[in-house]
Amino acid sequence: MHAYRTHHCGALRATDAGSTARLSGWVHRKRDHGSLLFIDLRDHYGMTQCVVAQGSPVLKLLEELRPESVITVTGDVVPREAGTVNAKLPTGEIELRVREVAVQSAAEVLPIQVAGDAEFPEELRLRYRFLDLRRDRQHRNLMLRSQVISSIRRRMIDQGFTEFQTPILTASSPEGARDFLVPARLHPGKFYALPQAPQQFKQLCMVAGFDRYFQIAPCFRDEASRADRSPGEFYQLDFEMSFVTQEDVFAAIEPVLAGVFEEFSDWTGTKRAVTPAPFPRIPYQQAMLEYGSDKPDLRNPIKITDVSEHFAGGGFGLFAKVTASGGVVRAIPAPGAAGRPRSFFDGLNEWAKAEGQGGLGYIAWDADGAKGPIAKNLEADRVAAIAAALGLGAGDAVFFVANKEADAAKFSGTVRNRIGRDLGLLEENAYRFCWVTDFPMYERNEDTGQIEFSHNPFSMPQGGLEALNSMDPLDIKAFQYDIVCNGIELSSGAIRNHRPDIMIRAFEIAGYPAEEVEHRFGGMLNAFRYGAPPHGGSAPGIDRIVMLIADEPAIREVILFPMNQQAEDLMMGAPARVPPERLKELHIKLDLPPVKGGKPG
Repeated sequence: MHAYRTHHCGALRATDAGSTARLSGWVHRKRDHGSLLFIDLRDHYGMTQCVVAQGSPVLKLLEELRPESVITVTGDVVPREAGTVNAKLPTGEIELRVREVAVQSAAEVLPIQVAGDAEFPEELRLRYRFLDLRRDRQHRNLMLRSQVISSIRRRMIDQGFTEFQTPILTASSPEGARDFLVPARLHPGKFYALPQAPQQFKQLCMVAGFDRYFQIAPCFRDEASRADRSPGEFYQLDFEMSFVTQEDVFAAIEPVLAGVFEEFSDWTGTKRAVTPAPFPRIPYQQAMLEYGSDKPDLRNPIKITDVSEHFAGGGFGLFAKVTASGGVVRAIPAPGAAGRPRSFFDGLNEWAKAEGQGGLGYIAWDADGAKGPIAKNLEADRVAAIAAALGLGAGDAVFFVANKEADAAKFSGTVRNRIGRDLGLLEENAYRFCWVTDFPMYERNEDTGQIEFSHNPFSMPQGGLEALNSMDPLDIKAFQYDIVCNGIELSSGAIRNHRPDIMIRAFEIAGYPAEEVEHRFGGMLNAFRYGAPPHGGSAPGIDRIVMLIADEPAIREVILFPMNQQAEDLMMGAPARVPPERLKELHIKLDLPPVKGGKPG
């Protein structure tokens, strides 16, 4: 017999009754019924109920063991008595009558409980993450992550992609966040950077002629934490393709994403609908107008409408002034809201003020006509035109946001989300995908007035070199696209700029002289000078995919060993100070900011 186990803790069935078995695992829970001691023994695979009778020579040893101690038990597999079968457990028809016990590791008093569904502070959970991961929810999440990655890898290979691994130690690149720097001991004063993404390397794979590349790529960015973003590091499905249009990229990745979400659509116990390919394509300007966001949640049926023309020169003076000064008025329909009590409208008005807005005006229609402060001051024909434009009638309402276009778009999107939730309009049990396309190539920095890249600087401008030379930069669109699911951006992507002349001109418009472009991106530019195919790709985030499938509100719940929101690893004690002799070896001197008391930090 094997020293530790003949079966794992999820393997025994009724057909094994009458046999001898040896199991090893953690003491999940103990129940003393007087004449019998029951122990639920747990391992990676499942749980088996073990039973010890009064008078057994192993009873005292097991009574003294704390939960989460690791033991090996040997005994007889017997059917459970009628009425005690546990249909929720695969092993629920049998139990193991224990004859022998070996304690492999006795547990101390637990800082957090593994059995049960009790909530614990994040700091405790992360400090004792190895215990937290023993809990069923966390264990399932990490198994889901493994299975999702396996499914993605299989689907990418089936689509003709080849997996490669790009360097981890590389040069700094402007990806939109701060780099993590690694001192180069053999090159004093110089530093490697951990890759924010394998952007340049995957493009170089295309220049090298590999045609279809992918990897489950680690990425490192020194940026703040939020619910859908892990500080420090994350993983993405990084892929690139040669000789493709934007639609070719979409056609390649849509079956992968739709297939993965369909495969695990019932993971939480309720089957969820998945947007079938091809996913909707929504141009950026349309997304900002109709959804107030470039990450629209299509489970929400509300669409925003520009109603500036109906207020321009009208009797509602506040909005008339906004339109006269170049601003816009956006309308957010609230179907069926007119029947809500006055407190519903007042509550939204107070919420808008708390969000830094002047308030939230509205019109509501009942059987007697239009109601509300705006309806009292706006001409009746204008009110009727708004109702007709939005398809609203008795029982419905509409809210308004008036401001500069960019500010109005942003807040109207926030209002849309709030109203959709408050009215219960969001489609339940669904994953709704879309592509947001045609992003602007450039934007103007409001503080400096300078033209800057608005998205990925390595993207191909629509219209190529001619557009760069002849158009207003703010009117140029790029072959850039985001894929969005349920209002969460899974990735950005683009058809790349593969021509040195177009790249140098594109950067020149954004204020980078040719010599700086050569200095910062010389490796890729030089490669392009020796024949580069048109190419494009994207990089959906693995962590966000798993978070959505697991229906978790925070991304750390699907990461094996996440950092806290201050980018600290409480379990391993990172980041940590290093000895002075190590710093000397790396030619580094610390210049720390002062802390309380005037001493260096």
